[in-house]
Amino acid sequence: MSTLIAPSILSGDFAHLAKDIEMLNNSDADRIHVDIMDGVFVPNMSFGFPVLKAIKKYASKPLDVHLMIIQPERYISRFKEAGADTLIVHLEACTHLHNTLLAIKKAEMQAGVAINPHTAINNLEAIILEIDQLLIMSVNPGFGGQKLIEPTYRKIELARNLIERSGAKTIIGIDGGVDLTNAPKLIAVGADLLVSGSSIFKSENPIQTIAQLKAL
Repeated sequence: MSTLIAPSILSGDFAHLAKDIEMLNNSDADRIHVDIMDGVFVPNMSFGFPVLKAIKKYASKPLDVHLMIIQPERYISRFKEAGADTLIVHLEACTHLHNTLLAIKKAEMQAGVAINPHTAINNLEAIILEIDQLLIMSVNPGFGGQKLIEPTYRKIELARNLIERSGAKTIIGIDGGVDLTNAPKLIAVGADLLVSGSSIFKSENPIQTIAQLKAL
């Protein structure tokens, strides 16, 4: 399976989102990554339901919706209605993670779990079989444009080992500081999906940058 590329629309031009989404529709991107922040779980705020619905209206690629919010279980059905194809919740934000993942699947979405840089992979052992996408945060969440944290590579290796040992079908996504210089190593140690924002949208030719990431 070739590496999946999920550009983060948080790095797009908010005044011209439809134009950026059309660009992604015409690119080699596999998915569109949409960050939802509440200003509580992370020290920043971003899109709400109206903007997500607008993105869905124009997007021809599936939407991976990454919830950086407290008590995400309150909004599962609303994110489904707004257009999420994969709903990613943070392990650190869920008191009853198993129930939350089951509810996401019951709402007919793929279930994802994101983990912050300080969260150990072994916290996922009891739940890995229920996770469709594991999103390893390679920066501290909340802001774009950060540099990838070096221990991420080892975490990917540990996650790959856990997935193989358990027989899970979980894919491993990496989010934060991903660019053309570190992507080959991320893929080599086991990443299946790369989320990239600034390195795509701030490049001179975003479509070409996506194609280059896809070709690695």
